[in-house]
Amino acid sequence: MDKENLLRLVDSLHRDKEIAKEVVFQGIEAALITAAKKHFRSQEAVSIQIDRKTGEIVAMEGDRKIDPSELGRITAQTAKQVIIQKIREAERDVIFEDFCKRKGVIVSGKVQRFEGATMIVNLGKTEGVLQKSEQTANEHYTIGERVRAVILDVKKMGTRVKITLSRTHPDFVRKLFELEVPEIAENTIEIKALAREAGQRTKIAVASSDENVDCVGACVGMRGSRIKNIVDELNGEKIDIIRWSEEPELLLPNALKPAEVSGIILSPENRTATIVVPNDQLSLAIGKRGQNVRLASRLTEWNIDIITDAEFEKRQKAGDVELAEVADINDVSANDLAGKNVAAANSEYNDNVESKS
Repeated sequence: MDKENLLRLVDSLHRDKEIAKEVVFQGIEAALITAAKKHFRSQEAVSIQIDRKTGEIVAMEGDRKIDPSELGRITAQTAKQVIIQKIREAERDVIFEDFCKRKGVIVSGKVQRFEGATMIVNLGKTEGVLQKSEQTANEHYTIGERVRAVILDVKKMGTRVKITLSRTHPDFVRKLFELEVPEIAENTIEIKALAREAGQRTKIAVASSDENVDCVGACVGMRGSRIKNIVDELNGEKIDIIRWSEEPELLLPNALKPAEVSGIILSPENRTATIVVPNDQLSLAIGKRGQNVRLASRLTEWNIDIITDAEFEKRQKAGDVELAEVADINDVSANDLAGKNVAAANSEYNDNVESKS
């Protein structure tokens, strides 16, 4: 290969494969050294350098200068194979570095093929893998259809890069909100907690750093436009947006919505909360197969036990309830709980405290 063709090859690889020119030059030099050693079978050290500007090859065997034509056709073929390998490795490294930076980011691609239940997605420069466990049960795609997913993991596998995608991870919903709600991307609104059962329901707690910005309203959007886009992307998955609070007396009732709450008994030492709800709200508070209370518990990181007003009254009569703290749900006042039975219990608790002091 003459000097001009060599420089054109390097420039072409740099532009087409986005591989740094220096990496290509080093790969060619390493390939030529390997080929020269095999060809000459010499004990002398072999060194080869390529002038980065002119493309001239300077080859040395010990102190002897080697004419590149001495390498012969077999050596040239060996060098070509090594060059190809080095280029593939460099290309892999470029893709690996690129997608490592995008870990946790949503990408879009076309469904290229299926390998069993695993979906292979064309991401342009490479392919992404969407395993069955990272797909929601209610979603079905066909070849050629566009799909969005979050990059979950990036690994080198030989000369390839394995990019694992996910549509079930909570970060997929988190990133969708960042894309749809500018206030989140600008850090005016912060996602404080998120709990998800993919394909069914998500609870997300948000807070605003600007008192003039309604965190829940901003996430919902005008006439529900923002939340609708997210729900559509998730194929109808239900999303509960709640207002975050550092006070569990406020956070826990919000997390259990849409159910109404009468009162709360807190045990901070083991982060357990007994939530009292009206008799007709029990099934709504628990949710289908316990989903609502399960997600609320994960969102708040509190163990939640739900009882009705009637059950609370029975426990009080049996003396089985130890009140660590009774909190009002409406105004965090211990004197006016919405549930009559809880209010009576709180009054009795306060009386006991006063009599002991």
